[in-house]
Amino acid sequence: MKQRLNAWGNPILRGENMVSIEIVDIHKVCGDGALKAFADIRIGGTVIARGFSLIKDKRGMHVMMPRKAGKDGKWYDILVPLDEETRLLIENLILEAYDKEVDGV
Repeated sequence: MKQRLNAWGNPILRGENMVSIEIVDIHKVCGDGALKAFADIRIGGTVIARGFSLIKDKRGMHVMMPRKAGKDGKWYDILVPLDEETRLLIENLILEAYDKEVDGV
């Protein structure tokens, strides 16, 4: 089976070789707005990525990657998972951590 490569030509790691991702903190937001929380994660035990947003809308809860406003007024993601598996891992970890925080576990 041919190994998949990321944008920089490095192998995309799977399973036991995948870089660890863990929740550092969840910051709940009070109020009735769509924004429910911010989350910070640790990647590979060496990098902290801050500013994930947990949003609730008519489709349910979902996670937005950290973003920055450009000079053109548009918003740009500043952290971009290179595959769907990593994106889903990050989203699921944040959603689970938020549920635990809300439930007081």
